[in-house]
Amino acid sequence: MTDRPGRVYLVGAGPGAFDLITIRGAECLRRADCVIYDYLVNPELLSLAPSGAERIFAGKKGGADKAMDQADLNALLIERARSGKKVVRLKGGDPFIFGRGGEEAEALSRAGIPFEVVPGVTSAIAAPAYAGIPLTHRRLGSFVAFVTGHEDESRRDRTRIPWTELARAARRGGTIVLLMATARMKAALESLRRAGLAARTPAAAVQWGTTASQKTVSGSIADLAEKCAREKLGAPAVVVVGESAAMRDRLRWSEAMPLFGRRIVVTRAREAAADFARALRSLGAEAIEFPTIETARLSSYAALDAAIDGIERFNWMIFTSATGVDAFIGRLRELRRDIRSIGGASLCAIGPATGARLEQYALRVDAMPREYRAESIVAAIGPERIRGARILIPRARVAREILPRMLEDAGAAEVVVAPAYRTKKPAGLAVERMRAMVAAGQVDMVAFTSSSTAANFRDLIGRIDGLKAAAIGPITADTARRCGFDVVVSPKEYTVAALIEEIRRYFERAS
Repeated sequence: MTDRPGRVYLVGAGPGAFDLITIRGAECLRRADCVIYDYLVNPELLSLAPSGAERIFAGKKGGADKAMDQADLNALLIERARSGKKVVRLKGGDPFIFGRGGEEAEALSRAGIPFEVVPGVTSAIAAPAYAGIPLTHRRLGSFVAFVTGHEDESRRDRTRIPWTELARAARRGGTIVLLMATARMKAALESLRRAGLAARTPAAAVQWGTTASQKTVSGSIADLAEKCAREKLGAPAVVVVGESAAMRDRLRWSEAMPLFGRRIVVTRAREAAADFARALRSLGAEAIEFPTIETARLSSYAALDAAIDGIERFNWMIFTSATGVDAFIGRLRELRRDIRSIGGASLCAIGPATGARLEQYALRVDAMPREYRAESIVAAIGPERIRGARILIPRARVAREILPRMLEDAGAAEVVVAPAYRTKKPAGLAVERMRAMVAAGQVDMVAFTSSSTAANFRDLIGRIDGLKAAAIGPITADTARRCGFDVVVSPKEYTVAALIEEIRRYFERAS
């Protein structure tokens, strides 16, 4: 027990897509001490929680595994909150729609635990929307009914579904949305037919809506169940009945996106991965952030500090990454050195992203090679400007040594390689989940932006069996091939934007 007040947030995780959680829901996750989540929650959302937050799985998988008993779950929420924790109860869809969020809220209220309900996007609306099915339309009708597609025969007085009323609404242009109806789809649709709904009434079933596994089967109430059985469409699925289901032929917008149905793994460091993943999602992909590298401080900055102490003597500074720029500027700040002390040195940036980062600090780039190869760097600076020059390279602690050697061979008077940061494999990755996805063929492509990300992915996952890969440049591509990846994308321009564009083109050609 503690005097520090705890609180429970009943948060709707949305229908499955990572970016369909609400802003408030994401904010609660970022401040959570404990996250208790269900099976239908996208596991990627757990990465929003602090690394030290407790994560507890409480759901069940497709009805096969036993879920945590509701009484035990309520007790767990109360216990964690009483210990002073901010607890996020992360539930698929919306916490108060077709779930037990209301029961959990009641239990918290009785126990005197403060709680907040954060609504979520329910699959009842999102899955049809992603399949191109509007639930209402002025030309067709404005009735919509949400129904669970199963009945408890032992409690007919309380749970019997009013099929006659539903059929009447659908005949007048209304829409019926059936949830949790996969197992009894045929019986539910037959009930609507017996209640007077025409057999030809359009119907559709959407499985895993908003995700890369989204699959839609269309038909009528007379044949939809049989078609779904042939297509092996199972839970979780949303069934839509009504004239609006026929509009899907014209409105299937998500399936027209170039990366629809593609699951692509982004391996960049977490701080750099978000924009990359966001761009892939904007093209319809399900982007999974699996950072296989992260930057960390050095145990000793002796070499860099010595270089900074004599910074005025350098004629050139070569930055090989945006991370190197940030680390170098950060060290200047820590040493309380004025950035103007590097004023005499010309600056070379490897790649547009590195150049852009220097410009963010109001530092002008004097040379930028077109390729990240030692030969290109020497050519970009110019042999005449290298000869007799003193050159500083702030970079990662472990990196290729070919560039310093070529600069020395070109006549540089001094080349100082000063480690500014180190890279390492991140802790806390969902490695077993990724291994299972790779083994099951559920990953369409892995994107690498450095040799380290490729090597670390292979080391973490193990057997990859020619998994398709996208590599940002020839060096990264060579490393990925040596690791056993099938490198099918490697743009001529070594930028993330070019990499994304080539990924788009590759899958458009493949479709």
